[in-house]
Amino acid sequence: MSDRTGIFAGDDPFSIARKWMKEARESEINDPNAIALSTVDENGLPNARMVLLKDIEDDAFIFYTNYASAKAQEVDATEKAAFVMHWKSLRRQVRVRGLVTREEGAKADAYYESRSLKSRLGAWASKQSQPLGSRTELMAEVAKITAKHGANPKRPPFWGGYRIVPLEIEFWADGAFRLHDRFRWRRTVPESEWEVLRLNP
Repeated sequence: MSDRTGIFAGDDPFSIARKWMKEARESEINDPNAIALSTVDENGLPNARMVLLKDIEDDAFIFYTNYASAKAQEVDATEKAAFVMHWKSLRRQVRVRGLVTREEGAKADAYYESRSLKSRLGAWASKQSQPLGSRTELMAEVAKITAKHGANPKRPPFWGGYRIVPLEIEFWADGAFRLHDRFRWRRTVPESEWEVLRLNP
């Protein structure tokens, strides 16, 4: 791909994504790791919400959530998800579609322990996506959890990570006169080689 140079150069899409993320951390005002995560429910109706991407590994993108949440239930049912990461400051975006598995081991424990105490207690207290009578009710649950688990709560068994192993990654950068640059990396299964194509804007 002779014209895949500059910010698009490289033979590893995960490395390119990490480079773009590093640049975004220096220029994006808030949450450079925010992604719009898309799933589908049992009727095939799409669902999208913003979550924070916590890691870009050599073969996967990782986020964390409550396993009882709507997003987790939809991911568990289909084992598929998609997301887009958009940086206004850089005028770039990354789109990913792929297969999803849980991250429930030492990495999930380590990430949970790295969070602030209030965030760790909040993970225990929130019955994510379930109806809530009032904020007072939620704060009472936080107080109860704090009394029960103290200053060093362990990761809840209903909270952990998801690894999105992409079958498709698209890198997009703004171009003059809406003539954007787009390169799509695609493979049929995670074990196969990537095919890279330039796409029309």
